[in-house]
Amino acid sequence: MRETRTYKTVGALNIQADIIRGIGAGPRPAILYIHGGGLMMASRRGMPPRWELERFTGAGYTVVSIDYRLAPATKLPDIAEDVADAWAWMRSGAPDLNIDPARIAVMGMSAGAYLALMAGYRLSPRPRAVVSFYGYGDLTGAWSTQPSPFYSSKPAVAETDAFKTLQAEAEPSGESARIRSDLYLYARQRGLLPKLVSGHDPVTDPGWFAPYEPIRHITPDYPPTMLLQGQKDTDVPFEQAKTLGEALQRNGVVHQLVSDPDWDHAFDYRANDKDPKVAAAFNLVLAFLAEQLR
Repeated sequence: MRETRTYKTVGALNIQADIIRGIGAGPRPAILYIHGGGLMMASRRGMPPRWELERFTGAGYTVVSIDYRLAPATKLPDIAEDVADAWAWMRSGAPDLNIDPARIAVMGMSAGAYLALMAGYRLSPRPRAVVSFYGYGDLTGAWSTQPSPFYSSKPAVAETDAFKTLQAEAEPSGESARIRSDLYLYARQRGLLPKLVSGHDPVTDPGWFAPYEPIRHITPDYPPTMLLQGQKDTDVPFEQAKTLGEALQRNGVVHQLVSDPDWDHAFDYRANDKDPKVAAAFNLVLAFLAEQLR
């Protein structure tokens, strides 16, 4: 059963989380889950695929999927603040949520995985583990500051079409969160994603991005991390996971990199637990969480 709670209020906007409780007696280990969408679309309802969610809860994990305010109306510092506030809310409300505040992992997909990787060094105390499904470690590389070859092969989105759906306020759920795909497509076709989510130019002001690039903050005390990404990813280049894995290795951080030459972006949404490679990868996720949150 899904329960919705407000974890933060900004003006008239209630920022919410959906709670799906794990089976068994508590307090339970928990997963703070962060949805993807390029930081500018989707909502907390963008949870893991149903089969994954059922296996998480069946293994006893309570999953807390959060909203956060969306770019471009909300910029990266406030988005990161929302994640930190959700973390503090989860920990302070742990008895009521029937979770163990000492056994919480942070997980996300795509842009949500980027925020999860950021959580690995920005949250206090740090999470016990980080799981990144096709996330990224920087915002100033050519992959995001230059037009994407994949998205540029699609019909061009005009600026007027990209921005016509935006509301005055950044709503983290509802219709305004679901119809922003043109905005994301426009941003990737023009290499504008970093600028739209930050308000800063990554070419002329790259230093501004330093606090928000996980690749710059991998140290020996970074949490144990699992990276999952396809080598055919057309949205986030596989090199992002590879570079992160190398940084974790250099710093002696417990980590795993799981990939496959045939996986594209959101490979676990495109497949299901009947796909033997995807099922095997998810078994590794469960084993990783069991080890780190025991």
